[in-house]
Amino acid sequence: MSFLNSVIKAFVGDKSKKDVKELEPLVQQINAFGDTLQSLSNDELRAKTDSFKVTIAEACSALSNQIEELKKEVNASTDIDKNEEIYAQIDKLEEEAHKITQETLDMLLPEAFAVVKETARRFRDNETLTVIASENDRILSGSKDYVTLEGEKAIWKNSWDAAGKEVTWDMVHYDVQLIGGIALHQGKVAEMQTGEGKTLVATLPMYLNALPGKGTHLVTVNDYLAKRDSAWMGPIFEFHGLSVDCIDKHRPNSDGRRAAYNADVTYGTNNEFGFDYLRDNMAHTPGDLVQRPHYYTIVDEVDSVLIDDARTPLIISGPVPEGDRHEFNELRPKVMDIVDIQRKHLTGVLAEAKKKISEGDTKEGGLLLLRVHRGLPKNKALIKFLSEEGVKQLLQKTENFYMQDNNREMPVVDSDLLFVIDEKNNQIELTDKGIEHISGDQSKDFFVMPDIGSEIAKIENQELGIEEEAALKEELFKDFAVKSERIHTMSQLLKAYTLF
Repeated sequence: MSFLNSVIKAFVGDKSKKDVKELEPLVQQINAFGDTLQSLSNDELRAKTDSFKVTIAEACSALSNQIEELKKEVNASTDIDKNEEIYAQIDKLEEEAHKITQETLDMLLPEAFAVVKETARRFRDNETLTVIASENDRILSGSKDYVTLEGEKAIWKNSWDAAGKEVTWDMVHYDVQLIGGIALHQGKVAEMQTGEGKTLVATLPMYLNALPGKGTHLVTVNDYLAKRDSAWMGPIFEFHGLSVDCIDKHRPNSDGRRAAYNADVTYGTNNEFGFDYLRDNMAHTPGDLVQRPHYYTIVDEVDSVLIDDARTPLIISGPVPEGDRHEFNELRPKVMDIVDIQRKHLTGVLAEAKKKISEGDTKEGGLLLLRVHRGLPKNKALIKFLSEEGVKQLLQKTENFYMQDNNREMPVVDSDLLFVIDEKNNQIELTDKGIEHISGDQSKDFFVMPDIGSEIAKIENQELGIEEEAALKEELFKDFAVKSERIHTMSQLLKAYTLF
């Protein structure tokens, strides 16, 4: 495969290098603007942000006016059909406005990126930056130690607290970071090595896309990074009048969380963004919503967030009537019991598998390893063992062997399991041994679904009276419904205790 790749590169070149080369003229434009910005005062540099906002607003002004007029028309009308048509027009106009906004941002990109880079340079080279105090400066001075007022002036320090650690700003964007910022603005994946300044790179497209006032999000993998990065990068945005917040600092459904989403730049973890989205979908009134319409997002460590973490779904539910909980209450202790039994049993099986593999008996060791994987794939000790060299390959080889001939040999693997987990398809199935254990003293068909077709045929072949036949069929349907609910509940409980 590597030989094929080298042949392809010889003819068409390296795609990544070609993409980077295409961005170099933009980098040159950014640096050219940067040279001219150095002669501006701090106040003139800050005025650039307002100028950008005006440019964007003017580009969309005609469409914005049409949208506002249509919204007034909707509010004054009670004709549902007519309002539907108006809403369709509004959606179309908003799509056009979005397209124009994106074209305007692309045009502004070189100068806007240069403004952020010049701001970073001034914070690096000066202990303080003095400007004419704006209303935003006065508000920030009440809560931020790095902004103080002296008469009509506001003084910005280049040192501040970032999640419990005092930092002094010492960074300016290199060309490679400008390239990364352009790629992120264009909606591409930018791969950067550790130490290449991903956190700083994000300030460029976040600033640019915050200018329309629709909010930008930066998704991180844990709450420490979200809180740290929002505090660390925050002053660069705030110096230009943009608001910054982190959703992880506020309780769900709180006014603070809602205000964080209304900030120009919002940091947060993938789980909190996801759960807020789910909660908003369960809201009863618009006032209960915390998120506003989604506009622009950067996902940090995208492979972890959208691939690794995405294997475990976010689950949320509303209140349910107590009357629906009968099967749940009855089955929960039984499911907890068989999960606990299987976990303890497979702990011993895994230890035996490790021993066999270390002794060179990969056939028996592989079988035991596959048994643990099919019985409890989320076992932490198993996951750790699979990270060792050659172990995952042994598991795959063993699984391929037992899956051949339509899984003919798989019952050997599952012989002493109570339930089998198919992690790829997110399914769990009780084995005969598991059904026997969970059924207890009840009849053996406690978890066996009746064959509706054949059972109805049996009833009809008895040539019973109409009322008696109807009664038997009703009993059959009732039994089917009860067992269907029971099996569904049991399956959900097993997933909850083993996969989620």
